[in-house]
Amino acid sequence: MDGPRFRDPQTRIGNLADEPILVVCPRCSRRATVTPERLTCTGCALVRVRSAPNYSVWNGPVDPFFREPLWLRADCCGGHTLWAFHERHLDLLERFIAAKLRERGLGDDPGLTLVARLPAWITAAKHRDEVLRTIAKLRATLS
Repeated sequence: MDGPRFRDPQTRIGNLADEPILVVCPRCSRRATVTPERLTCTGCALVRVRSAPNYSVWNGPVDPFFREPLWLRADCCGGHTLWAFHERHLDLLERFIAAKLRERGLGDDPGLTLVARLPAWITAAKHRDEVLRTIAKLRATLS
C-alpha cells in the first residue's frame, strides 16, 4: 500500500500532560501555558497556581487542570471541534490522519490509546483533507 504508514505509539491522552499545554490566557487572550500545578502567561504576567488537585477534564477543547480553552482548537468537518494540547499532540494527529495505512498497537490495552479513541469524524477518509487543512491552520498559530 502506498502512502505513509502510521504505527500507534501507544500514547494515552494523559501522557501528553508531561509538557506544557497551550491555552488562551483568561486575562489577555494571548497564548499561555498550563502544567498540572500552574497557569502562566508571558504576555500579561498572569500566574495561577492550582490549589488542590481536583478532578481533571481530559476529553475536550479545554485544558484538563484549569479548564481554560485550548489555544489549538478550530471548527472542522461541519460543526465538530478539532483540538490539540500542543505541537507534539498536533504532530501525532497529523501523522495518523495523513497515513494511508494505520496500524493499531499491541500494548496492554490498545483500545485506550489516543488514536484508538479518536472520534469517527476525524478518522473518516472523506474528512482527511479538511482535517489536515485545519491542522495546518492550527500549526500556523504557533509561530
